[in-house]
Amino acid sequence: MNKIMLVAAVAVIGLVGCNKPDLKSDKGQASYAIGQQIGRNLKAQNIEIDAKTLAASLTDAMAGKSELKEDEIQKAMMKLQEMAMKKQSEEADKNKANSAAFLEKNKTAEGVKVTASGLQYIVVSEGTGAIPTKTDTVKCHYKGTLTTGEQFDSSYDRGQPAEFPVGGVIPGWTEALQMMKVGSKYKLFIPPELAYGASGRPGIPPNSALVFEVELLDIVKAAAAPAPAPAKKGKK
Repeated sequence: MNKIMLVAAVAVIGLVGCNKPDLKSDKGQASYAIGQQIGRNLKAQNIEIDAKTLAASLTDAMAGKSELKEDEIQKAMMKLQEMAMKKQSEEADKNKANSAAFLEKNKTAEGVKVTASGLQYIVVSEGTGAIPTKTDTVKCHYKGTLTTGEQFDSSYDRGQPAEFPVGGVIPGWTEALQMMKVGSKYKLFIPPELAYGASGRPGIPPNSALVFEVELLDIVKAAAAPAPAPAKKGKK
């Protein structure tokens, strides 16, 4: 509730006088940038607001007055949180069913292999290099989409490969990378439980199956070899 109250309160700043934003001054640009961030945050939390009422409330608050009592405000915020949680739960249930249906159909597609965990993958091209371990750090190029084809991330678009520890990513990636030789390119179909689950993340709705194209470019930091055990001293 406190998080929602804070986000909603700050969001009002970007709504007052929003008919014609000031994009020329430093103050105006900063205000607009904050408004964009807050608006995206509200959208990600499935919070629906009445912009005009929100702006009017800010005006009242700055004038030291309120049309609602404190207990009424708290009650309204609790209700808002309940509505947001219900909407997220309904979306998660729907996405879970859609993801299951997609994966069930996809596993019969040509070239698709399925592991014991439920991870599905296609070997686009097989490399000839080493296979990383869970404790290695690797360099990859990748593109991630939802099952609808909507892209949410791409190292190709950024023009820069990503480096990360094999054990520091989502479980579906950790598993797949330990099957890939350097130089390989795989297409992954990752169930929600091996991705971001019911929590989701910005750009990824809860319980979404994800599709990735992954190129394993290099192992940039191999796991350190264990130190040799000290030699035992002979008896005197």
